[in-house]
Amino acid sequence: MKEFLGATTLSLVLAFALTAILGPMFISWLHKLKYGQEIREEGPQWHQKKSGTPTMGGIMFITGIGVAVLINMAITAIMGNLDDNIMKSVILFAIALGFGAIGFIDDYIKVVKKRNLGLRALQKFLLQLAFAAAYVVIMYCMGMLRCEVIIPFIRYSVALPIWLYIPFVMFVVVGTVNAVNLTDGLDGLASSVTVVTSLFFALYAFFAFNQTGISIFAMAVVGGLLGFLIYNKYPAKVFMGDTGSLFLGGAVALIAIDLNMPIYLIIVGFIYFAETLSVIMQTAYFKYTKKKYGEGRRIFKMTPIHHHFEMIGWKETKIVSVFSLVTLILCIIAFFA
Repeated sequence: MKEFLGATTLSLVLAFALTAILGPMFISWLHKLKYGQEIREEGPQWHQKKSGTPTMGGIMFITGIGVAVLINMAITAIMGNLDDNIMKSVILFAIALGFGAIGFIDDYIKVVKKRNLGLRALQKFLLQLAFAAAYVVIMYCMGMLRCEVIIPFIRYSVALPIWLYIPFVMFVVVGTVNAVNLTDGLDGLASSVTVVTSLFFALYAFFAFNQTGISIFAMAVVGGLLGFLIYNKYPAKVFMGDTGSLFLGGAVALIAIDLNMPIYLIIVGFIYFAETLSVIMQTAYFKYTKKKYGEGRRIFKMTPIHHHFEMIGWKETKIVSVFSLVTLILCIIAFFA
């Protein structure tokens, strides 16, 4: 217990402090570079006032998280307690950083090259697959790849053949990364929901599995995002961009998979998948009705679904609060499932 409290508290505090302290400098730097977000016209019209707000702010909390993880590893090594358990925190950060790099390239193309759609969908998909595969290869080579999946509520662990487990892992990682990316559409939304989700995994990792390394990384994510929320809450002074959202999606997915809990993402990450499902449903229904009736019809006023709630009169702060509360309730249910 003392080990958990010491290591995870240090991780939380370091990530929070670094992100919060470095925030003004990063925001000033992004302003000087004129790395402002361009708001797409098909979004809610009142979002146009956010145009020019600095993006790529995910660099802030990624830096804080990375420093927190590395300092924890260094202290553990000095104390002579460095093992595979602790090394997992570094591996998870490194692979999540790869997803953040994909987002950085995407943001750079949008902001600097002025191509508003960024990387092409196929380019982004293939890069995401590559980093998901890299995770599988690294874990396999280190002898830490466990082809098991825990079923919620019955807590029964199902062993999958490796030929099925590997594509399943890649599907979960890529799906979660893009789901978190879709959730990042309101001030503080993706940050707040992911704080709750990461805290759930940090606590579960230690109390259920005694996985201190995973707890260190997950708690660093919590700390980094809390520091980032100082500047990202409504009205946002900075956006995380794809740099941040792809990093977070990768982090959450990899933590869940490493704990053999990818199916739990359906519960604790319900908001992520509700956002994604709303887009899929809207697109499919629009195409179907256009083909059948000659004009496309919609289920929601706008997708992802957080925009639907905006269109019916909910304020951003209310949507963020409700979505975060729903996530908290589901995490509590999942913790005891």
